[in-house]
Amino acid sequence: MEKRLGIVAIIIGDRSSVSRLNAILGEGAELIVARLGLPMRGKGISLISLVVEGDTDELGALTGKIGRLPGIQVTSVLTKFKEASDGERSDEGIDTNLY
Repeated sequence: MEKRLGIVAIIIGDRSSVSRLNAILGEGAELIVARLGLPMRGKGISLISLVVEGDTDELGALTGKIGRLPGIQVTSVLTKFKEASDGERSDEGIDTNLY
């Protein structure tokens, strides 16, 4: 199955689910390339942004588990960048020029 790169945005409105969220992120650690957390105390929420890489089934399972947590919203975007299990890359639809 092809690996895809993507971004996952998580909004935490209810801190009671944070320990379960961290457990889910730990279980999916092999999919997470980078993680950025931003507490927005003035708004009463926290944001977590993840850069992920995995096949669509793995990424869907991760976001599905997160989305079922009370007080937490999640959305994801997958790029067209694909890497097959044999290491072959497809940059279709990606501008690889540096700006």
